[in-house]
Amino acid sequence: MELDLTTARRIADDCLSIAAEMGLKPITVAVIDAAGNLKVLLRQDGTSTLRPEIAQGKAKGAVALGLGSRTIFERAKEQPYFIQSMNALAGGKLVPVPGGVLIRHEGRIIGAVGITGDSSDNDETCAKRAIEAAGLVADGG
Repeated sequence: MELDLTTARRIADDCLSIAAEMGLKPITVAVIDAAGNLKVLLRQDGTSTLRPEIAQGKAKGAVALGLGSRTIFERAKEQPYFIQSMNALAGGKLVPVPGGVLIRHEGRIIGAVGITGDSSDNDETCAKRAIEAAGLVADGG
């Protein structure tokens, strides 16, 4: 299964609905495919100007390393030089904090969601819930 536009859009729309249900601050959500290509980017009114890049950085870092961004965050604390090197290879676009969640189908990575705007923990929870609502497996760690 590939992540198609319909599924990516559903996940992104669900992120906005879940964020409203959770009472989150305005969020930006990026959904990318397994190759790191942007499928959907939604930015709520009231978000700051760098949020699209942050959301994509969380998602792209997860796909690029095959790890949810929470795991990347933990690894950055344990092995900062490794994550700094990966960020250099990624052109400085890796955002190693929770909120980047892999989308899996039958164990295979088919994409990722990156959310920013509220606390990293809330961003991650919102992404996981939306992925699971689509019948897919959310892998934040």
